[in-house]
Amino acid sequence: MAKPYLVGDWVVYTREKYSPSPGPRAKNVSPALHGELYSYEVDKYWAVREVRNQQELVLETRRGKVHAVPICDARLRKPSLWERLFYSNRFPSSKTSSNRTDIHGTPSEALSES
Repeated sequence: MAKPYLVGDWVVYTREKYSPSPGPRAKNVSPALHGELYSYEVDKYWAVREVRNQQELVLETRRGKVHAVPICDARLRKPSLWERLFYSNRFPSSKTSSNRTDIHGTPSEALSES
């Protein structure tokens, strides 16, 4: 059994995207049926902000956005040693904590004042 996720853990989430021109980090690129768009995957380097009932993770991006993701999501994984060493700058730092918002976009400072 895999180790459980803890608050502060780094995670990699593979996001599916569509655009007319995939970026340099795109992988598994395939053209749409009529060739106007491409579908591809991009690895997102996020941190665990909250664990809800051991069923859902609230993840934080580098810029402070938050996403709720089920723990059993196949696109979610822990980073490899290689990713932790060479891509550490892509993960959120503790500096983003001052710009945090909840999943509904409310700043965390406003929540603590209530």
